[in-house]
Amino acid sequence: MNYYQLVSAVQDYTENQFPLTYLADGSTVSSAQQINRFIEQAELRIFNTVQIPSLRKNVTGTVSPNSPYLACPDDFLSSFSLAVIDPTLGTYEYLLDKDVSFIRQAYPAPNSLGTPKYYALFGSRYANNNELAFILGPTPDVNYAMELHYYYYPVSIVQRPIGSLGTIVPGSGYVDGTYTNLNTTGGSGEGALINVTVASGIVTSATVSYGGSGYTVGDSITATIGSSGSGFTVAVSSVNNPTGTSWLGDNFDTVLLYGALVEAYTYMKGENDMMVLYSQKYTEALAQLKRLGDGLERQDSYRSGQVRVQVT
Repeated sequence: MNYYQLVSAVQDYTENQFPLTYLADGSTVSSAQQINRFIEQAELRIFNTVQIPSLRKNVTGTVSPNSPYLACPDDFLSSFSLAVIDPTLGTYEYLLDKDVSFIRQAYPAPNSLGTPKYYALFGSRYANNNELAFILGPTPDVNYAMELHYYYYPVSIVQRPIGSLGTIVPGSGYVDGTYTNLNTTGGSGEGALINVTVASGIVTSATVSYGGSGYTVGDSITATIGSSGSGFTVAVSSVNNPTGTSWLGDNFDTVLLYGALVEAYTYMKGENDMMVLYSQKYTEALAQLKRLGDGLERQDSYRSGQVRVQVT
C-alpha cells in the first residue's frame, strides 16, 4: 500500500473527504494536513509499541577525550547496542547500558578517565533541548571509535512533503517580526506550513514548519504575512519520500490502515460501535506485527526449536 492508496482507503472507510476546516483564530486546516496527521500519529504509535528488527541501523562515530557525552542520531528511537572499537585490532568491546545515576556514582570525578565501559541515555543537552545524548563512564581518555546500533523512526509514508526551502523572493511592505505556522499556497502539493522572519519590510528567512505532501522540487510557494506587504515567494529545494512508500506500507499495511482509521474516527467523533470495530481491528493487526517483530524475527528453529501443537 502506498501513500495515495492509504489516503483513499481512509476516505472511503470513513466516508469523509475531510474538506478545509476553519479554526477559531481564522486559520485553516487542509484535508492533506488532517489525513497526514492521522497517518503520522498512527506511525508513531506503532513504532513506539513494537521494536521491529527490520527498522534498525548502525552508525559509527568518534568520542573526544575529556568529554563524557555522545550525541544520538536525529532519528533515534531506542538503543540496541553501543560498542568501542579497538583501534589496533578492530575488535568490539560492548558497553553495558546503565542508569545515569549509576555512572555518576561509579565515576563521580570529572577526571575519571579511561576506556568507556558503561553508557546511559542522558537526555537533552542544555545547548539543544531537542538533542538526545548518551553519557559514558568512565569519561574517554583518548579518541575512541564507537558503533551504535539503534531502532529509528523511519521516513513516514506521506509522499513528497517539503524537506527544505531554497531561494527567497523577499517581497516588500511587510511588518517586521517573526511569523510561525503560516498556511501556504502554490506549488503542486498542499498542506505545508512555514515560518518566516521579516526585517526592514522584506522576508529574510523562511523555514519549513510542516511539510504537507505532494510537492515537487522547484515549486514556488507563498504565504500571507500579516495584513500588509506583497511579493514574497520561496522555492522548494528538496522533498522527502518521493515514492510514497514505507516499510509498514510494503510489509504490514493492515496495522497502518487501522491505526490511521482509529485516529481519523477519533477526530470525527464517530459512532461508538464503529470506533470499537476499528480499535479491535487495529489491536489484532498490532498483535500480528508484535508476533513478527518481537517473536519470529528474533529466533530460529535451531536455537529456539519449533512450535508444536498436538494433533487430535
